[in-house]
Amino acid sequence: MIPEAARAEVLVVDDEIQIRRLLGSVLEEAGYRVRIVETGQAALAEAAARPPDIIVLDLGLPDMPGVEVLRQLRKWNHAPVLILSVFGEENNKVAALDAGADDYLTKPFGENELLARLRALLRRMQPVDDGHPLCFGSVEVDSSRRLVTRHGQPVKLTAREYALLHLFIVHRGKVLTHRFVLSELWGPKSEAQTHYLHVYMTRLRQKLEEEPDTPKFFQTEPGVGYRFTG
Repeated sequence: MIPEAARAEVLVVDDEIQIRRLLGSVLEEAGYRVRIVETGQAALAEAAARPPDIIVLDLGLPDMPGVEVLRQLRKWNHAPVLILSVFGEENNKVAALDAGADDYLTKPFGENELLARLRALLRRMQPVDDGHPLCFGSVEVDSSRRLVTRHGQPVKLTAREYALLHLFIVHRGKVLTHRFVLSELWGPKSEAQTHYLHVYMTRLRQKLEEEPDTPKFFQTEPGVGYRFTG
C-alpha cells in the first residue's frame, strides 16, 4: 500500500540549517513524520536504525559526498530517494540517478513542486501487478494479458515497445537515465546508442499520447533521460 502523507516518514539529510528548518516545516504541515540529520554518517545510521518511507538527500554534505551516501544506502535500503542540490549540471544529475536516486530537485525549489515529487515517488511503492489494469489518460494497460488499449481500442505494440512501456510503468514517477533504459532493454554494450531510445520513445508517444509533440505522460528530462508520470 502507498503510505499516506499522514503516516509516511521522511528522513531529511542536509547540512544547511535554513533548508532543514524549511523542509521540516513544509513536510510536517503536509502531514509527514520527519526526521532530520546533518551528515552522511548520521543518515546511514538513522536509515539502518529505523528505515524511512522516503529520503530527501543533499549532495553537498560536510563529511562525505551525497552520492557516496546514496551508494552505501542502496546496498541494503530501497526507499525512494529525492536528491536536493545546488549542483544543477547534467553530469551531477546523471551521477546521482545512476547511483540509485529516484528523482532530482535543484535548489532553490518551490514547496509545491517538492511535495508533488514526494507524492509521485511514494506512488511507486504501490505494487504494479496488483491484478488491476493501469490507466493513464485514455490508455489502459492490462499487464496480466499484455493488453494495451486506447479509447477502448487495442493498441499494437511491438515486443520492444511493450518492454519499454513496462519498464516505465515499473519505475513510474522516477527519472530513468538514457544509460539505464538502454542497458535494461538492449544490454550493457548499448548504453551509448541513444538514437535507439529516441526512435522507440517517438513511437511510444505516437501510439499512446494524445499530443505526441507535447507529451503529458512520457516526459523528457533534458540531457538526462525520461520520466513516466502516468
